[in-house]
Amino acid sequence: MGLNIKNERVHALARRAAAVTGQSQTSAIEEALLLLLSQHGVDPAQDRRAQRLDVINRRLARIDVEVSRTTSGPDAPDITRVEDLYDDVTGLPR
Repeated sequence: MGLNIKNERVHALARRAAAVTGQSQTSAIEEALLLLLSQHGVDPAQDRRAQRLDVINRRLARIDVEVSRTTSGPDAPDITRVEDLYDDVTGLPR
């Protein structure tokens, strides 16, 4: 996670950018890198969205497998209406 810049000129540029913008050096560098990427047709926000969607899709796939395992097969309950989801005596979910 750490970045150790050993180039004094780059350090000086980062300090100058921070002073000019009133940001921290980290924020100034982040803004500069985002600008550079956008000039090269890369949208970092799109990358983050794609990563999040990938995580969501993997979780949904696991849930789908789990639901299929419990709702299909010879032992699966016959659920045809909302009331079938609840125990007739206790009223609690089955």
